[in-house]
Amino acid sequence: MATLLGLSIDVTKIDKSKLGNGKYLNLTVSVEDETNQYGQNVSAYLQQTKEEREAKENRQYLGNGKVFWTNNIINVAEKQVNNDDEDLIF
Repeated sequence: MATLLGLSIDVTKIDKSKLGNGKYLNLTVSVEDETNQYGQNVSAYLQQTKEEREAKENRQYLGNGKVFWTNNIINVAEKQVNNDDEDLIF
């Protein structure tokens, strides 16, 4: 485990149409290098579509928090490729 974050999200700001499959909410979490005046350095937003990002639409802010533990190692998650699918014929 490399990092633990604590967040407080205002659920009244969640647009229910953004819930995937009626129960999943895709978020973007930003971890800043410096803290704000409240000692927070983490922000959460509704995840934007590519079209929303390209149209420069404002992000919908949901809440904030802070990193409360880290071992100072954060790795980028890489998508794992399943080579077994290459043999399938469709």
